[in-house]
Amino acid sequence: MPSLNDIRSTFLNYFAKQGHEIVDSSPLVPRNDPTLMFVNSGMVQFKNLFTGVEKRDYQRATTAQKCVRAGGKHNDLDNVGYTARHHTFFEMLGNFSFGNYFKEDAIRFAWELITEEFQIPKERLYTTVYHTDDEAYNIWKKMGVPEDRIIRIATSDNFWQMGPTGPCGPCTEIFYDHGEHIWGGPPGSPEEDGDRFIEIWNVVFMQNEQFEDGSMTALDMQSIDTGMGLERVGALLQGSHDNYDTDLFKALIEASAHATSTDPYGDQNVHHRVIADHLRSTSFLMADGVMPSNDGRGYVLRRIMRRAMRHAHLLGAKDPVMHQLVPSLVQQMGQAYPELGQAQALIEETLNQEEVKFKQTLDRGLKLLDDELGGLDDDAPLPGAAAFKLYDTYGFPLDLTQDALREKGREVDTDGFDAAMAEQKAKARAAHVGSGDAAEAALWFDIAEEGGTTEFLGYDTETAEGQVLALVKDGDLVESLEEGAEGWVVVNQTPFYAESGGQVADHGIISRLENRGDVSNVSDVHKFADGKVFAHKVTVGTGTITKGDAVALDVDHERRKAIRANHSATHLLHEALRDALGDHVAQRGSLNADDRLRFDFSHNKALSADEIARVALDVNAYIRQNTAVETRIMTPDDARDIGAQALFGEKYGDEVRVVSMGRANTGKGQNGDTYSLELCGGTHVKQTGDIGVFVLLGDSASSAGVRRIEALTGEAAFTYIEAEAKRAADVAAALKAQPSEIVDRVKALLDERKALQNEVATLRRELAMAGGAGQGDGPEAKEINGVKFLAQVLTGVSGKDLPPLIDEHKSRIESGAVLLIADTGDKVAVAAGVTDDVTGDLSAVDLVRAAVGALGGKGGGGRPDLAQGGAKDASNSEAAIAAAEAVIGG
Repeated sequence: MPSLNDIRSTFLNYFAKQGHEIVDSSPLVPRNDPTLMFVNSGMVQFKNLFTGVEKRDYQRATTAQKCVRAGGKHNDLDNVGYTARHHTFFEMLGNFSFGNYFKEDAIRFAWELITEEFQIPKERLYTTVYHTDDEAYNIWKKMGVPEDRIIRIATSDNFWQMGPTGPCGPCTEIFYDHGEHIWGGPPGSPEEDGDRFIEIWNVVFMQNEQFEDGSMTALDMQSIDTGMGLERVGALLQGSHDNYDTDLFKALIEASAHATSTDPYGDQNVHHRVIADHLRSTSFLMADGVMPSNDGRGYVLRRIMRRAMRHAHLLGAKDPVMHQLVPSLVQQMGQAYPELGQAQALIEETLNQEEVKFKQTLDRGLKLLDDELGGLDDDAPLPGAAAFKLYDTYGFPLDLTQDALREKGREVDTDGFDAAMAEQKAKARAAHVGSGDAAEAALWFDIAEEGGTTEFLGYDTETAEGQVLALVKDGDLVESLEEGAEGWVVVNQTPFYAESGGQVADHGIISRLENRGDVSNVSDVHKFADGKVFAHKVTVGTGTITKGDAVALDVDHERRKAIRANHSATHLLHEALRDALGDHVAQRGSLNADDRLRFDFSHNKALSADEIARVALDVNAYIRQNTAVETRIMTPDDARDIGAQALFGEKYGDEVRVVSMGRANTGKGQNGDTYSLELCGGTHVKQTGDIGVFVLLGDSASSAGVRRIEALTGEAAFTYIEAEAKRAADVAAALKAQPSEIVDRVKALLDERKALQNEVATLRRELAMAGGAGQGDGPEAKEINGVKFLAQVLTGVSGKDLPPLIDEHKSRIESGAVLLIADTGDKVAVAAGVTDDVTGDLSAVDLVRAAVGALGGKGGGGRPDLAQGGAKDASNSEAAIAAAEAVIGG
């Protein structure tokens, strides 16, 4: 009896012998179909080949495609565990022709594989064709199928369409008759919904194109798209009518029973079936980059997880179960899907954390459910408000509550649930709108509430396809943006990163799939409506972009690559600073752009040359380690418990991404050997070596107690190093020195320069004290209200020269006040001084502020004995002196 692994291999190898390329399964998150939440059939990854948009070096392909149906219009979640053939995860075996062979070969391949390779009895097989497809009907007759087992079907069951418009065509299906002992009739009969006749294969003849006006024409390229469920044909070949009675599911069910110390069959079998199915879907989704969250695909993943975890609870499990089953799954499917084994540690850790968290609320939630039901009539539905409280307070999705009630024969008032959900959204929107520009905030919430939320795909890809959900121009919703227009585009899914957490937004292009020449340039991306809406700021280059358009989104790869390198280097820099300076170092702001990085951190003095050198060496050492950069999803508390650094100014929700990189030389407490461990929502390199090289440009003051480092990585760093090397060579040539002599030669020149600067400063002060050129022996003090006052307007003197001049003038007059105004050309510096014996009655601060105000400036400050300020125009110097005199005259 063949295993499911054997059946998969037999299928793929058969078609490889028929000249087909074996193509790996695509990830479960579709990159080329904006209408799908998850890949749900084998043809999804080939859509652009069928439409002619894309060309590959093969015209025949075969796959075993991972599929999930647990969200959107393809949602089998509620039936899983209770029927023989419903799954959230399944494998679709398929063969495809892109303008190569057509009906006769497709039917021949199917019949030969099923009857000869799989040795399924011909007398048990029935086929269907679309009622007008005489060609397919005659081919089946030619293959030896009796006419009474070739059934014409006039409904859409045997006519496939990609959408309301586009490629389409008739189907032919193969059914297996399980025998008279099972109720049901053949396809097209009144009893067709029974389980006796089960479809095992569908072949689509993609031969037409449907247009909006209802007309249909033949495609120039006629193609084949087929699908056969591995689980379904596996059950048949293993002599069962039940997909869960196959070798793969038996292994998972027995693993579940062992982990829970329960009977794998009997009354508890339905719980094990749910757990086994959901283990597959959750594990494969995480292996393909989907992580549990409160919205989008992550929310669907969490729903599936929690449904399985509740069934483990019903089996009496006291400790987390799901993560214990992952090794069994990897053993069963890891060879066919290596990504499962590669992500095993991440899957196990995430499942364990999710189940621990869920168990903390499960008992309270179920108690609330029982309390609510206790006050109702036996046949009354659970009030929607109670179901919403379970969702809002305890994290119970509606379908989880419905699943729990199903076992009690009860239902939920879903209208009441929807009303409670709408009320909460209205309150959240009102609170947010009240905090800023009400009209603009309301617009983005309107977009979100009308289905305009955006799912970010950019952690895993830089290209995707999406559907335009909204367009905004000058603060208003519009239906289209014409050529040359600027506006905002909201798409249902995007690889573009929106500016946040110090990382700048991606740039790139959005182009219409219908006409790839219609391109809009993306120059910015923002998040609105509490982060649910990603808005792309575009300038329409050619054509028009219209609401509802299917579009391709392409991030500027080189720019993203540079941003990733800078962001990952910032994490290594943060840890290197903590090692060099102490644990008081904490981030106080950052910029991760494509051309540079900037990092602000808490520290109260400039870094020494040795400290700067140590930090740069450490960062480059960890870059050269070339270790993997890993990401985990955790609660903020759990992340902090393992020592993850939180970023300054960042707001965190129920889950955070924890990014780790580098292998420390010694253990670092709870981090173990991990060098850098931070909470971060940005994009990062896959290996630290991808950063290339790190160049620390310098350290400066940002604000009180905060230092700022600027640095370069990657190509920008290499360019800088090359430029510095050339400059050093030029300096050596100019100094007529060998490279080894440059440092001493430059030091001597700097000492000489400093001596000359000191000499010039001294001469300036002497000239000022003498009154300046043409001013005789210097200014004389006048007496105002019994106080000596000396005022002077200077040129050729800088603002930093004024305090020592003030001190010399104060010494000269012995008692009184001094006001100096220095015209430096592009600005005016003002300083005032008051001798100590006068400061009790007169403040230098008052003198400076009066003078600065008369000069058209603002402010000024200092001590009672010395104050400074500035302005832009020295033309009112006489008025400034008069204003100071008025202060003294009182």
